Parts: sequence; C-alpha cells; structure tokens
Amino acid sequence: MNRALTRRGVAAVLSLLALAAAQAQPFTASTDPARAQVTLPEPARPELPSIILIGDSTVRNGHDDGQGKGADGQWGWGRAIADYFDASRVNLVNRAVGGLSSRTYRTSGHWARTQAFIKKGDWVLMQFGHNDASPVNDASRARGVLRGTGPESEEIDNQLTGRRETVYTYGAYLRGYIAEIRAAGATPVVCSPVIRKRWEADGLKVQRAGANYAAWAAEVARQEGVAFIDLNEWGARRYEALGKAAVDGLFPRGTPEETVHTNLAGATLNAQLVVAGLIQAKVLPDAFYTRRFTPDGTDDRPVADARKVKVEAPRDPALPSLVLIGDSTVRSGGQNGAWGWGERLAAFFDTRRINIVNDAIGGRSSRTFFTEGRWAAVLQHLKAGDTLLIQFGHNDGARIGDPAGKNRGSVPGIGDDTVEDTRPDGSKETVQSFGWYLKRYIADARAKGVSVVVLSPIPHKDRWQAGQPRDFENYAAWGEQAARENGAQFIDLTMLVTEAYRAVGAAQVDGYFADARTHTNDAGAVFNATQVVRGLKQLPGQPLQSYLREPAL
Repeated sequence: MNRALTRRGVAAVLSLLALAAAQAQPFTASTDPARAQVTLPEPARPELPSIILIGDSTVRNGHDDGQGKGADGQWGWGRAIADYFDASRVNLVNRAVGGLSSRTYRTSGHWARTQAFIKKGDWVLMQFGHNDASPVNDASRARGVLRGTGPESEEIDNQLTGRRETVYTYGAYLRGYIAEIRAAGATPVVCSPVIRKRWEADGLKVQRAGANYAAWAAEVARQEGVAFIDLNEWGARRYEALGKAAVDGLFPRGTPEETVHTNLAGATLNAQLVVAGLIQAKVLPDAFYTRRFTPDGTDDRPVADARKVKVEAPRDPALPSLVLIGDSTVRSGGQNGAWGWGERLAAFFDTRRINIVNDAIGGRSSRTFFTEGRWAAVLQHLKAGDTLLIQFGHNDGARIGDPAGKNRGSVPGIGDDTVEDTRPDGSKETVQSFGWYLKRYIADARAKGVSVVVLSPIPHKDRWQAGQPRDFENYAAWGEQAARENGAQFIDLTMLVTEAYRAVGAAQVDGYFADARTHTNDAGAVFNATQVVRGLKQLPGQPLQSYLREPAL
C-alpha cells in the first residue's frame, strides 16, 4: 500500500481516476447487478436544467419497478423523489445503479456515460457507501474501497476484471466526482448512506454509521465546501420516532429480513429527507419543488385550511388530468404524520403524459366540499378527456344540527330528502343526501366530457378483520348506486383495502396508521394507493391503463 501520497497529490489521484474510467469503459457487465448491462434514463427535456442522481440500489433499485411486486418490492429513493419536483421546470434523472460502490460506479463506465449528460447549471447528488465496505479484490464483485478520506492507495490485480487497478479511499472517490462535476459547471451535493434497519439492544435506538461512511461523507463535503445531506442521522431519528413496528412496514417482507432496501413507502420517507436537505441548504430554486419537507418529516405547506389551501390546477393544461376530490384520507398533507392515498398516487402514473391533481381537503364531506365552493373551483379546471375520482364518506355521518358535527353531515341515502340545518352564524342551510351531492358532482363533470369514478371510503383501522361487519356498508352501496344510475363507474375501495389488510395481517396494518383509527401514515398511504390502482385496472375497458407507469427498460 502506498501511504506516501500527500494532499497535494489529490490532483494526480483525480487524473488517475479519470484514466482508470477511460480504460475500463469497454468492460461494464461484470460489476452491474447479476452481471447484466443496465440502461439508465436520460434527461426527458435536455433544454431544462437537470438534477442527476448517482449512487447504489438504495437510490435506484433495478428497473425501478419493484421487481414486479409493486409498492411492496424494493425501491430506491431516487424514484420516489421525482414526485416532489416540477417536471416542467427541471429534469430528475436517476442514474444510480444497484450493486455498485463509489469505486465501481466509475470503473464500470457508468460515470463516464453519466458525465455526457451533465451541463452547466445542473446539480448532481451522490450517495455511496452501502457497498464500499465489500472486499477490495475478489472474483465476485471487487467493489470495496480503502477506508477513510485520505490519499492512501493500493495496487491490485483485479480478480474479476483481470486488470491492474489502483484502488483509492472512499473520500478520494467522492472528491473525484466533486471535482469533475464542478469542472462541468454543475453543483455537487453529497449524501450520507441511508440508514439501515438495525436497532440497538433496547429496541429504541437505531444503529448509526456515524463513525465511518456517514462521517467520511460529511468530512469530504465540509472540506470541499459542498452541501451535505445527512440521510444516516436524519433517517435514524425518523425511525426512532416511528418505532419498530411502523419501520418494519417500510421494508419488503421476506426471509432473510431486509434491512437495507426499502419498499416504496420507505423510499418515500428517504426521498422526503433528501428534499428537506436540499431545502435546508438552499441548493435549488424554490420553484422546482412541488412539495416541501423538514428533516423531521413534517410537510411545511400550510395547515389544511380552506382559506389557505389553493385548489390545484393541472401542471400541463394540454395533458389529460386525473383529478381527485375527497377528504383527509385522500389528502392529509403530513399533519401529525398523516398522509392520504391521493398524495402517493402519482408514483404509479407517467406524469409526463397525465396530470395528477389532488384537490381533496381534510375534514370535508360530500356536503361541505360542495357548500364551501371548492367543487365550483375544481370544476373550472376540468375539461373533456379528464377523469375524476370521488371519495367521500368519512365525515358525512356527522349528526346534522349537532355543533360537534361542524355542519358536515349529509342526509343518509341517495334520494331527494332534505333537512334544514342551522349554521353557526344563524343562517339556514338545506342539507341534501349523500347521493344527491355525488350525483351533482357526476352530472357537472360529465357535462364537461369528464369520466367519473366513485370510490367507497378506505376502512378504519378497527373495521377490516375477518368476522367483523364490513366498514362503510351504506356509503358504499349509496356510492355504487349513484354511480351506476348516472353514468359513472364505481370502485369498492373499502373492500379492496380490507382484503389487502387481511392478506398482510394486523401487525403490519397497525404500522400503517398515524392515529388510533382513521388516518394512514406514509406507508399506509402508499399501500392504499396501490389498492386504488388495482381497482382502476379492474374497471371495464381499463380507461387509465395507458397512463400507468411502465417498468424502465
């Protein structure tokens, strides 16, 4: 091992790294997962600035398709984070490759190919470390690096490639990327490796990597003057706040137990931490974000107050839109850790071809969504070719005339019966039936050439197990009748989710809720969004099938 190299030799190290990459470009397959070539995405709109991601499987796992297991499969945060950026303003280009280290991402040739897309004004986020502790030289993957951030190096005859190679420290590889990103006029950002699911003996604290790769990544970022996102520490804090049961729901189920690769819900949590880090470091223009987060996972949008929450307009008016209206089980905005399924639906669609517009608002019923004028505002944005999803019921059962009901209750049924309600200001309101409001939404939307799908409410935490009466039996029946009789389609989401809950069991379902009974957390929102997509696929004619996200090739 050569330990004579000094700090002034870093430039020479960078040159050697570039030379090694050039020499290794023809040999790419053996260091990829399963010794297979992978095809990575390119900027969708080259004229726009790009956020380019490089790293390992915790950033991009396989084809970003969950290995055919949907949201329950393995996902990297680089897929989930795309939903938090405005694709009309910036490209999100996930060039990470599973199975690689800071060393083999370069020597496999992937870095050279990624550099071709980096231009002035871009940003490149790097996250390595999970595979860097592997053996430096073996006949399997030969992907390990030397520990630390110093100038040490080691000459090896690589057993995998059959070539002579100089291996450097983790810090040296990171510095190489930083220098070359800056040379291209782009901005580098260093992330520590995401936290592993490894608990201390007390079951309350998560084991950190603060003494090695996380610390070394932080050291390089500090020395090089680049933004640093501590996914290791922030992730550990989030896990500890959630607790073991909930954290288990962020990882694929199987034997042996998965502790590194997250499912889509876990990837979403990590993506939120990355967004929080970018915001905290003021790395990107504010206009790029579609959602904003703080390191503790709180969504920093305003509280769900109708006076403050604007009705969303389609991102691209030229595209068809999938528009959602409903209550907090569709959109909670992260309040008290709660998320609605509508906030995780975009991950299942090609948002370059269809807008996903979530106009649900917490605390509303079929009645108040109408009486507060929110429906009138949504209707202005609807156009021929759009699809409207409607899910109400959780708040419609409030007693009419009871101040505790907050004037949300609707008359049971789908008929024309009405009840007079006195509002807090003394005014009188004629309250219609649940079905009347649904029929009004359907008629208004269809008059504009919009396809409508009514969904029954997601079940409560305590109303899904076998042997219990089905949840929302009446509201499901009324919703189905209103839909069938008025030219809309219907999805019994209550039972789709109920069946899915029964399949995974009580322990996992308990980890899907942010409160005692009603509101799901992030993992639950992703789980329920999966069931919504399942229901859409079962509709006659599969009207949205062409917009569902296809696996990357």
